[in-house]
Amino acid sequence: MGWIFLVSSIPGQNGALRIRSWRALRALGVGSLRDGVYALPDRPEFREAFAAQQRDIVDSGGTAYILGAPPQSEGEDAALRSLFDRAEQYASFVADADAFVSAIGKMGEADARRRLRQLSREYSAIESIDFFDSPGRDRAQVALNSSNNAVVATFSPDEPSAIAASIERLDEANYRKRVWATRRRLWVDRVASAWLIRRFIDPASGFMWLAEPRDCPPDALGFDFDGATFTHVGDLTTFEVLQVAFGLDKDAGLARVATIVHCLDVGGAAVPEAAGFEALLSGARERSQDDDELLSRMSDVLDSLYEAFRGQ
Repeated sequence: MGWIFLVSSIPGQNGALRIRSWRALRALGVGSLRDGVYALPDRPEFREAFAAQQRDIVDSGGTAYILGAPPQSEGEDAALRSLFDRAEQYASFVADADAFVSAIGKMGEADARRRLRQLSREYSAIESIDFFDSPGRDRAQVALNSSNNAVVATFSPDEPSAIAASIERLDEANYRKRVWATRRRLWVDRVASAWLIRRFIDPASGFMWLAEPRDCPPDALGFDFDGATFTHVGDLTTFEVLQVAFGLDKDAGLARVATIVHCLDVGGAAVPEAAGFEALLSGARERSQDDDELLSRMSDVLDSLYEAFRGQ
């Protein structure tokens, strides 16, 4: 494997360029040989990234050159690889994750879930620049999984396990004026699914909020718990399963709402609106006397989001 180097010089008076350039290079995970000399493995995507930095620096009055070279010896190659050792970053991440698990009992649900998403982003950021499988990567993944399990055990002990199944296309005419049941103390997937049901599937629906999933009556349509009629399938949330089952997955507005639900419920790519939605849900839950009132409050929020997304 070869290496590429960005050799640059930025005018001292251009502090904004210096900061912008360093932030971009740090995000790439460069190895720094000295000030202004940065290395990366010779890969097409890194050549493109260095070329973008070169253009920015030159256009702003600096100088920049991209050089490529194979390693001259095994020792030189090892020395360059050592610049990309992420072991200390993984160890720091593990310490943070362990501290989070220890403190979770003193945290509110919204704060805990927010911190869990932050940990997930931190792990992804380290992993994305770990080009040579640094020691500690597996331990960090285990720590992240333990953090997720701690949140589920503390705040959602009845959170459904995803099943492997095909999703049958259903006729909503057969699902009208029904009673739908899910776990009480609604959170993201459940409140969004209840809104979707009432708004698009069964406008005359009634809802039951269950203390335990086993309390679900046999004639009710359960959702978002193990054994429910509608629950997680593969990587899909219950909201997304309902979309597919009732032919709503082509609706652009609902697709945008689904990205928020997916981000907050099972993780994945960050969504700009997710933090705001979670904050509104957390506040609405504190203000609401029961889940009926909570659904009413959040239905206004989801209606507004849907209209905004559909308009875009």
